Amino acid sequence: MEQISSLLAAAAVGGFAITAVAGKFMIPALHRLHFGQTIREEGPTWHSKKNGTPTMGGLCFILGILATLGIVWVMYSPKLPEVLGMPQLQAGMLVLFLAFGSGLIGFLDDFIKVVRHRNLGLTEAQKMILQIALTFGFMFGLHSLGLLTTQVQFPIFGLVDMGLLYYPIAFFGIIFLVNAVNLTDGLDGLCTGVTFVSMIGYLLAGSLLGFVHVSLIAAATAGACAGFLVWNFYPAKVFMGDTGSMFFGGIVTALAFVMQRPELVLFFGIVYIWDAMTVVIQRTYFKATHGKRIFRMTPIHHAFEMRGWREVKIDGFFRADCRHRCGNGNFLHLCGISSGAGPTRPLPVSAPKGGDRP
Repeated sequence: MEQISSLLAAAAVGGFAITAVAGKFMIPALHRLHFGQTIREEGPTWHSKKNGTPTMGGLCFILGILATLGIVWVMYSPKLPEVLGMPQLQAGMLVLFLAFGSGLIGFLDDFIKVVRHRNLGLTEAQKMILQIALTFGFMFGLHSLGLLTTQVQFPIFGLVDMGLLYYPIAFFGIIFLVNAVNLTDGLDGLCTGVTFVSMIGYLLAGSLLGFVHVSLIAAATAGACAGFLVWNFYPAKVFMGDTGSMFFGGIVTALAFVMQRPELVLFFGIVYIWDAMTVVIQRTYFKATHGKRIFRMTPIHHAFEMRGWREVKIDGFFRADCRHRCGNGNFLHLCGISSGAGPTRPLPVSAPKGGDRP
């Protein structure tokens, strides 16, 4: 237990320190390269003052997380085999596959924007094709590691086997969730702060269930979020761009799936889902009513802005909502997660060693 605690502490501290220091050098470099954000014309008019703020700052915490995991690997390499085991190492690599793959798609999108000085990068079709290919690779990886299950633990209803219906729901659900995190990155520090709280939730769940690889990645990511907030908190000196937000989307989504608990992403990612669903509802209603709107602006965080809320207040409101849900012991208990009794659903034999359910 002491080994695991020191491992997680090192990951959190390393993620914070490396990301914060990386921002010190990367922000001036982004300025010199003229990698500035182009504010969308249909966005809030008062955001025009942010035009030119360096973007692609997500590279700071991507570097921070990758470097931290590498350093932790070197520092604890003699002890890692007994703490993690090969199955958990492979599952951890699969998380990074979806995260870095999503981040690469976001990087291409950002790069086109800054090079061509426009507010649109990849077309919707191009982005969708890339995400479909990436998601297929991720689900194939889950299948290869024996982590692809059709059973989902629902509150109240308990364990439900969704059968073949699970696969299309999971496939397009992964794509939706990655993009939902991307949509949340609309205010200074919003996506970073919400992801920090979400990672604390995963850190707790991973620790209770024995998924050390999940806790390790969550700790490093939480630390990196805190380090990036040094530069991204209002007024932001740098934006994470699609590079960072889609990377975060990959991590938030993948952690739940490698735990074989996809339902947890509906909980730890509820703020992203809520924000994104307002866009879906608005567009559907707008088309159905030929121009009428439900919300003043979407995603919903912009509607709060139009009501006169300051960005810091909106950030705090979203983080508080996420923190409330991540700290809701009743929900964790309903999902079969508790420190005393352990989870209610047994894992298959091929699951990671550290995830055995008592």
